[in-house]
Amino acid sequence: MQYKWTVLANTTLGGLMASINGTIVMISLPAIFDGLKVSPLSGYGFTFLLWILMGYMIVTASFLVSFGRLSDLHGRKRFYSLGFIIFAIASVALSLVPSGSGYAGALWIVILRLVQAIGGGFIMVNGVALLTDAFPDNERGKALGINQVAFVAGSFIGLVAGGILASIDFHLIFVVNVPIAIAGALWSLYYLKEEKTATAVHMDYIGNALLSAGLILVTLAFTYALVPSPVSSTGWSSPFVLGSLAAGLAMIAVFIPVELRQKDPMFNLKLFKIHLFSFGNVALLFNSMARGAVMFLVIIWLQGIYLPLHGVPISQTPFWAGIYTVPLMLGVVITGPISGYLTDRMGPRNGPRFFSTLGLVINFIGIAFLSILHPDFHLLPFISALLLIGIGSGFFSAPNTKSIMDSLPQLERGAGNGVRTTFANVGSLISMALFFTMAITIFSSTFPHVMMNAAISAGLPSSISAQLSSIPASSMLFSSFLGINPIKEYISQYNASELSGISPSVLGNVTSDTFIPKVISQPFVGGLQIAFYISIALLVIAAIISFLR
Repeated sequence: MQYKWTVLANTTLGGLMASINGTIVMISLPAIFDGLKVSPLSGYGFTFLLWILMGYMIVTASFLVSFGRLSDLHGRKRFYSLGFIIFAIASVALSLVPSGSGYAGALWIVILRLVQAIGGGFIMVNGVALLTDAFPDNERGKALGINQVAFVAGSFIGLVAGGILASIDFHLIFVVNVPIAIAGALWSLYYLKEEKTATAVHMDYIGNALLSAGLILVTLAFTYALVPSPVSSTGWSSPFVLGSLAAGLAMIAVFIPVELRQKDPMFNLKLFKIHLFSFGNVALLFNSMARGAVMFLVIIWLQGIYLPLHGVPISQTPFWAGIYTVPLMLGVVITGPISGYLTDRMGPRNGPRFFSTLGLVINFIGIAFLSILHPDFHLLPFISALLLIGIGSGFFSAPNTKSIMDSLPQLERGAGNGVRTTFANVGSLISMALFFTMAITIFSSTFPHVMMNAAISAGLPSSISAQLSSIPASSMLFSSFLGINPIKEYISQYNASELSGISPSVLGNVTSDTFIPKVISQPFVGGLQIAFYISIALLVIAAIISFLR
């Protein structure tokens, strides 16, 4: 087998493992909460949920440029293999967190997921760089397209595997990573070659510290902005959030002049003068901002509203929400390799520009279709919209990545790919903070009134109805997303005497799996539609930037 195909096979295994890990954890969140005996309705439970969802992304958004520079200096194969080893060790440790360990166990899962993200970061930042080194320019797009298909296939495998394994024991979702990580480590150590690196230069510790600390503070601010404060449905007014955001942005601002004066900078900022590199990264940033949270909001729409209203048991909604998004994955699988191949045929400048821009325009059309759907939509238009978004993503990803990586000198590819992936992750974090803030703010402004009226209309006393309407809107929304019936949880806290005047039929109605989806449907979709409109605007900006490369 030619060496380039060995690299493609190994990096594809790394992408497969990373994508399986992402979806298998998301779909298994109800089992993790239940297994640890942690309630998502508590304040700590909501914070735990945020860290499970975003902690991995915080690490990869904050350290990938540093990881890439380390790899450029000391060997990409070395750190790529180390990534598999760290990932395997963290996965074993995660599988040993005791059941029923409550918030202590939840804290260990968060910490070990952060360690796992370090391993995943080394794999992520070096995989594309190794592919770029191994394949000639006229085959690079095809290789990146194939690699992308494996990533999407892993997402689907994670959904199915998570649905099966989590129903047995949530620890198994971490065990499944271990043999893949060990195989990837041994394969890369024995069969990959170590490329020449810039060993004559020194590590830029000042630049690394400034950029990493700045990105950590910014991403923490975006994360905790979603935690409700005592006076608001979000945390944007919190001194911690505002202080972290200001300090992080200040550190990033200081990083730029400091880095320009370094003899051996962690990343050569002058590379941003290369149009293919700078415009490709900025287009990627706006695409990530447009889509990072929108598809997650669509998942909440499915799990918390649409599927329960169509007879799917609330405990099974995470699995079926994954099945409903298969058209998106199919779109990427169909167009990913095709776009890479056609990009190679069209040439290094015109190919990436044409297909990346085309992908963003198709994404724009798909999101526009979603924005006009009724909350209780017909399935065919929904599937068509997701298929379009998948096709657009397939056309954008490989050509845009090829454009960025082709523009870099060989010795800068690790750090350059770190910049590319950081732009994507930071864009996704901004998207989560921006769109969830809008969705939760709009949802919170209408939910108490809607909940109060619905509870009284159902026959509950005004005192209990008032207490139900005071439940934090974010807790109500995310409980539904996790497949947990929040009304049943709250009603169970009352003793028999307090409920004695309420008929069993009324209690059966308000604790049914369809009561809350009906209540939250209109308030949530109102916020979701505004998120769609902003996503469309961001995709237009991304398409213009992509075309101007």
